[in-house]
Amino acid sequence: MLSKNGKRDTGFWDAQRGVIHHSNGGWLAGKGVFCHGYDMLEDLVGKASYFQVLMLNVLGHLPERRLADWLEAAYICMSWPDPRIWCNQIGALGGSARTSAIAASVAGALAADSSMYGGRTFLAGVDFIQCACAERDAGASAESIVAGELKRHRGKVKIMGFARPLASGDERIAALEDVATRLGFRVGRHLQLAYDIEAILQRDFDESMNICGYVSAFLSDHGYKAEELYRLSVLCVTSGVTACYIDTLEKPPDAFLPLRCDDIEYRGQAPRELP
Repeated sequence: MLSKNGKRDTGFWDAQRGVIHHSNGGWLAGKGVFCHGYDMLEDLVGKASYFQVLMLNVLGHLPERRLADWLEAAYICMSWPDPRIWCNQIGALGGSARTSAIAASVAGALAADSSMYGGRTFLAGVDFIQCACAERDAGASAESIVAGELKRHRGKVKIMGFARPLASGDERIAALEDVATRLGFRVGRHLQLAYDIEAILQRDFDESMNICGYVSAFLSDHGYKAEELYRLSVLCVTSGVTACYIDTLEKPPDAFLPLRCDDIEYRGQAPRELP
């Protein structure tokens, strides 16, 4: 930072020395714990759900209960106790190696910070559906939007939020649709466009929307930005990781995917004598 006379202005950093500044809230000894204007013990404990408070911490405002309940359902859909899933393998290896539950779970959550799966996919998913919706508002059709994406990727279906590498369709969407209907949510313009794009991809490529596409469109209809959705998904895989940790912890050590020496195909130089 430079001041008007061209010299380095260290005023901002000097003001941070020896003092912790925090604008979201905090604990005042003997008075209470505060978060974005709420007294957490008086206003939130026993009155708001955990997911409402999670969203309050991430977004800075307390959402309505039904939206937090919907996000909780989405979390359940995004974390399965299956050790074949990459982030869950990390948890299972942690249990097999006898690390702590926190270390294994956090390592698994970090492994899910991927552009291919996990929370980071929402950055691209939200960006796509919001840009596509802006195009539609400007007069583009779902057909032309899909055609444009296909042209960008040389005819391949590489639209974040659509298609799935290991299965056709995504059974989690129907479960979340049921939750949304029960909670009284209507289909908004982003989600409607996602359905329209899905219909084209199903017709021409036998590809469907996946949970990233559905969640991205649903929460875009509620005004959320890509970075906000990414931050909300920070721990979305953790429960499945912990479950896989516990499973291997209850077995003999090193029992998860052990290897014998002859399981390894060596392609290096043949054995030789050293001078």
